[in-house]
Amino acid sequence: MDDIRLKRLRFRAWHRGTREADLMIGGFFDRHGESWDAGQLDWFEALLEEQDVDIMGWAIGSIPCPPEWDGPMMAQMRALDFVKVER
Repeated sequence: MDDIRLKRLRFRAWHRGTREADLMIGGFFDRHGESWDAGQLDWFEALLEEQDVDIMGWAIGSIPCPPEWDGPMMAQMRALDFVKVER
């Protein structure tokens, strides 16, 4: 696994611009990223180019997910079992 790529993806996943997006997208990466193969990392890297509101909407089901993003990785993101909210 390419450590530089993982570090870059982690940074991008956690610096989205809003706390909600950071928790969802960054938390998803932290929970699953190190176990992903090259194809899954490619998927995630491309997903990071999308708008946060779209990614979050697809993940929570408030807007329809385009077919190119809908699949096993989005299903994993939809589980939301990786979001830890501290109060």
